[in-house]
Amino acid sequence: MIITHLETKSLEIPFRVAFKHASAERTVTEALITIVKTDSGHIGYGEGCPRHYVTDETIASAISFFNNIKSEVVKIHDITSLKDFVIAHHLDINKNPAAWCSIETALLDALGKECGKTLEHLLGLSELKGSFKYSAVLGVTNFKAFQLQLNQYTKLEMNDFKVKLSGDLAADKMNMDALFKLPDIRVRIDANNHWRNPADAITYLQSLQYPFWAIEEPLQAGDLASLAIMAKVLPTQIILDESFLRIEQFESLLASGIPWILNIRLSKMGGILRSLKIIETATKHGFRFIIGAQVGETSILTRLALSLANAHRTNLLAQEGAFGTYLLEHDITGNPIQFKKNGLVSTESITGNGLGIDIDE
Repeated sequence: MIITHLETKSLEIPFRVAFKHASAERTVTEALITIVKTDSGHIGYGEGCPRHYVTDETIASAISFFNNIKSEVVKIHDITSLKDFVIAHHLDINKNPAAWCSIETALLDALGKECGKTLEHLLGLSELKGSFKYSAVLGVTNFKAFQLQLNQYTKLEMNDFKVKLSGDLAADKMNMDALFKLPDIRVRIDANNHWRNPADAITYLQSLQYPFWAIEEPLQAGDLASLAIMAKVLPTQIILDESFLRIEQFESLLASGIPWILNIRLSKMGGILRSLKIIETATKHGFRFIIGAQVGETSILTRLALSLANAHRTNLLAQEGAFGTYLLEHDITGNPIQFKKNGLVSTESITGNGLGIDIDE
């Protein structure tokens, strides 16, 4: 593959409704789109979602990183040189994971099309097959809006829920009480680093009086010692998201002695090559995981996540994303990859080489 054109740009697509959690509120996408063109006329597309409260990245910092490495990226010509690049620039990617995710994905899409291979074939993974079950995500809203969202999900017969907490006990308890009325559902909650003190978090969560199976990021990011205290007191599992960003952190996770659940978000981890390595390491040490998503992802990242989930179904506890035009005014493709009844996403429509989706220029 010979790259003749490489560019990156910000993407802003309005949301149909505002999405809010304890760390941020958003009404449009905040994404970086990378475009790769080759001398044979193939075009590859990639996406990353910089989040300052997750990886300390912004759209501006991501574009700056792109400009700094562009002259080296255009020399990548096959899957081997791409993998070598990721290893050689490991520390730089640690600081710019979302930016690199966008670049890497575009390169993989272009390489697949150039070689006549699907993304899975290119990476030596099993081809996509079957369907994937997604979680319903309930953001921080007033009770009327919460109930409306809940009704929409129940009409789709979804039974796996992730609920964002606001920190307002009366409001959160009202929301959780509404879930009690639904039979045969599974619920986890996400506090988005709301508390600083484990005792305060424990008291609050016990006051909800709801049998959620896991709590995600209740404390400040990276405070594993305090999170371990919570893990030993609460009859639930702890999910690490902002507290787990790169493979070097496994040493600390193992030292804690807690069976953490990892939230693997491709943009946060720095693309699929690094995510695959992280999941392999997690599996080796007995950690299970969730494949997460950034709010406002388009079908590009949704497609990429399907490849990751397909390769590691055994230890996959839940999958997030695939909202498509439920959330976005329009997707980046005319055939969005989004969940339907029962929260299922079928892979039957994903055909062709590279990512196998048609992007609307």
